[in-house]
Amino acid sequence: MADAAPSTVRRISTVRSRFGLQPNVPLEEGHQDLEHQDLLWSRIRLAMREPFAEFFGTFIMVLFGDGSVAQVLLSAGQKTSPGQNGSGEYQSISWGWGLGVMLGIYVAGDSGGFLNPAITFCFCLYRKLPWRRFPIYFLAQFLGGFCAAGVIYANYVSAIDAYEGAGLRTVPPSPTATAGVFCTYPQAFLTKTNQFFSEFITATLLMFVIFALKDESNRGAMGKTGAGPFFPLALFFLIFGLGASFGWETGYAINLARDFGPRLMSYAVGYGHAVWSAGDYYFWIPMVASFLGCAFGGFLYDVFIYTGPESPINTPWLGLKRFLRPGTASSARVKESERSSA
Repeated sequence: MADAAPSTVRRISTVRSRFGLQPNVPLEEGHQDLEHQDLLWSRIRLAMREPFAEFFGTFIMVLFGDGSVAQVLLSAGQKTSPGQNGSGEYQSISWGWGLGVMLGIYVAGDSGGFLNPAITFCFCLYRKLPWRRFPIYFLAQFLGGFCAAGVIYANYVSAIDAYEGAGLRTVPPSPTATAGVFCTYPQAFLTKTNQFFSEFITATLLMFVIFALKDESNRGAMGKTGAGPFFPLALFFLIFGLGASFGWETGYAINLARDFGPRLMSYAVGYGHAVWSAGDYYFWIPMVASFLGCAFGGFLYDVFIYTGPESPINTPWLGLKRFLRPGTASSARVKESERSSA
């Protein structure tokens, strides 16, 4: 934006700073000098590029994930399908979610490709991602999941009518329930403790492995520093493995944006209050367990493996000193800033 008015550049930088984004827009070399960067929508895009990327990354993830569930469920028993018994099986869902996450990360690469409020939270907590960035990423991820569920419903509404009956919309444990296309529901035999632990352990594994893949000091099996360009592919295998190993009991939501957003959409399109009350009001479990599980997984990795300076675990008292003695922590931050600017 070499020819843009200084006031325009300042306004864009101010907006970006308010949301915790880097003041300087991350543009490819040569793109900043193109004439279209001074157009109104171009300025909006430059100001909000990373949140837009998180929205569409989550949107793509949920499209593939919910789409795979819809195809497997709604085609069950169809003799006209290629396999003469529906178009897919349980592992098709693991493939769908794994591919959705991988492709979503490619779409949202410039923003970090978090696609999950709990993962964003842990990068703020353990890797110094600016906390001011968390609310706008959270909103973008939630809306991405919400809108993707609407697209899935619009695409499969005729199939849902054929499966359940025209105008009927039910939730598990109904034998013809289709609400599970959009969000997760627990098996009927699970206690509340079982529900929570199933989601907690999958979220813990998710965050622990993500930190390992992102750790530049962890050479891994290939002698690389972290997963590098193979990170999206590694996430595909991680999500596929979580679904194959832990997906049956509660559906491995592990992500508020992929569960609460589509759940709200299912409520809006007619599934009713039961989307909240099913499973003894299970809906809050994926919301809370994803944050607590991811936070615990990040804590375990940083305590036992991570040696970098970003984590509060590698500070006095495992990071508690900054809360118990804020004055000392503030002085340390000032000294660190002075050293970096020197």
